[in-house]
Amino acid sequence: MSKESMKQDIESRIKDLRKQIDYHNYRYYVLDSPEISDFAYDQLMRELLRFEAEHPELVTPDSPSQRVGAAPVSSFPPMVHRVPLLSIDNAMDTEELRAFHQRIVKLAGREDLAYCCEPKFDGLAVELVYENGVFIRGGTRGDGYTGEDVSGNLKTIKSIPLRLITREPPDLLEVRGEVVFYKSAFADLNRERSERQEPLFANPRNAAAGSLRQLDPRITASRALVFFSYGIVDAVAVGLDSQHATLERLSGLGFKVNPDVRLCHGIREVVDFCLYMQEKRESLPYEIDGVVIKVNDIDTQRVLGIKARSPRWAVAYKFPPTQETTTLRRIEVQVGRTGVLTPVAMLDPVKVGGVTVSRATLHNADEIRRKDVREGDTVIVQRAGDVIPEIVAPVVSRRTGDEREFAMPDACPVCGSGVVRDSAGDNGAEGVMYRCVNMACPAVLKEQIYHFASKDALDIDGLGRKNIQQLVDKGLVRDVSDLYTLTRDDLMQLEGFAELSTANLLNSIQKSKQTTLRRFLYGLGIPHVGQVAARDLADHFGSLDRVMGADKEELQAIRGIGKEMAQAVSGFFSNERNRTIIRKLHQRGLVILEQQPPEPESTSLAGKKFCFTGTLESMTRSEAKNEIEARGGQVVSAVSSQLDYLVAGAEPGSKLDKATSLGTRILDENEFMELIKEG
Repeated sequence: MSKESMKQDIESRIKDLRKQIDYHNYRYYVLDSPEISDFAYDQLMRELLRFEAEHPELVTPDSPSQRVGAAPVSSFPPMVHRVPLLSIDNAMDTEELRAFHQRIVKLAGREDLAYCCEPKFDGLAVELVYENGVFIRGGTRGDGYTGEDVSGNLKTIKSIPLRLITREPPDLLEVRGEVVFYKSAFADLNRERSERQEPLFANPRNAAAGSLRQLDPRITASRALVFFSYGIVDAVAVGLDSQHATLERLSGLGFKVNPDVRLCHGIREVVDFCLYMQEKRESLPYEIDGVVIKVNDIDTQRVLGIKARSPRWAVAYKFPPTQETTTLRRIEVQVGRTGVLTPVAMLDPVKVGGVTVSRATLHNADEIRRKDVREGDTVIVQRAGDVIPEIVAPVVSRRTGDEREFAMPDACPVCGSGVVRDSAGDNGAEGVMYRCVNMACPAVLKEQIYHFASKDALDIDGLGRKNIQQLVDKGLVRDVSDLYTLTRDDLMQLEGFAELSTANLLNSIQKSKQTTLRRFLYGLGIPHVGQVAARDLADHFGSLDRVMGADKEELQAIRGIGKEMAQAVSGFFSNERNRTIIRKLHQRGLVILEQQPPEPESTSLAGKKFCFTGTLESMTRSEAKNEIEARGGQVVSAVSSQLDYLVAGAEPGSKLDKATSLGTRILDENEFMELIKEG
């Protein structure tokens, strides 16, 4: 391919990128209805910036790289920013963060740099103007130079002071910050919109933007918006010399400032803080999508200056996205171990929060109807922390007319039996759950057996879903008690079974005949009873007979056992079919060891927190956990600054990188085994 041809291809790609970015700017800033995630938008912008850096002769004045956002809508009067309200470059990982630091060191000519690090709100940027201490106007970012004057709406936000708390206010003060929705207020707003059959907001950011840009300020006033300040235009003019001092001054003037701001010295502290906030993200009452890192010293900021669309002295470390868009191909209905029918979205695979997602829960039929999700929709998928992915909302603007509305089946998709809708309570009203009426439904039975045999229940090794399916389909197992009647001949007729695998499974079944009360209660699959509740029941009553004989009042008196769980436990043991299965289990040799939980063998690891990554060769994770707990230690699932040890087995994951950056002590398998032996 000739150079001329390559240049034409690049020019064509640049034009296409500009067109896409302009369109998504319009959807985001003007219509408050984005079609792609922030991560996807960032990727488009980064590609455009890379091409334009390589080919500066192709940069045009109207390129999105030369502006910050979209033009304001005509519904509000314009508000010209005296100093442009620029956006900030992004760092997508810690390596890009370190590269930012190296650039700053080179440009500033010094290494002893301090950074003011602030959680990056996922809201709407605004500017407030005060004259002689009185709020006179405020507006949105717009394109960075001209926004929309939404002063009337901003005045309704109670966290914005209409008069500064100071006896000697400056003649002019221009404050910048973010309007946000707390997560709880956002949930309440969407619930109200659902009840009024209005479209739901996809996330708190869109809700904040839509609320602030209402033509009727009374609507804005009805919504629980919050303003956090993070900057002052020309802070030096009001006697400030650093970003951290600016935040302290803002707090003193009556503005809300994020309490998680941290002054960091050097890039190591910056990286640690970013990883800390990434871990803390889900526990915050508001949404953040990263951390903004600013050179603290304002004189150094001036030396570094600005580029076309962003300051050189600041960068935004972006967390992995928790939302993405993809196509919902179809909705399948799965039957769980309690007979509940659950709709599941089957998606075109998409990476969300570092994990590839191809399925997402839709919870129930009411949820599908409330969100107006249809087969064939482009949908926003969300994955917060380690929870199961879920559909946030459809992208209605992408609909073609070929999408199909979904309805729950009248019959069980597995056994064909009738489906009933649960009662919501004592008043007889319909609940949200659909349930198969056939207690012998193969799907229900398979899930019950799988749960009963799981590691935290009876721990029957070798009894995976494929083998359970064969046992049920061939009629060899009709309830969990039949597991204890299986013979060599039964198993040898199953696909994939030979002498060794048959002997191993029979040995595992035999071994499971002696179990603890906690494991047995959990394995029964009582609705709402997880491992913690099973332990609490076992510790309180001490024997299965006492648990089975307890009434709802006795159960509810136990700390952590609420009304709903007490009803579930009482109802489960009142069911004659369940009592019959328990009798059969006893008759077929299952023995429940009714004893108090053992005291730790030692206290050599008391107060120490461990986390695992990778595969251990000498023992299972469960066995390693037992060894730690027997010595008074604790096993946690996530790496944090409070972690004492990360045990790294074969093929460790991202936890190793995080632990390394935090300075956590890392043990290989041999070192871990030595530590256990010492205790």
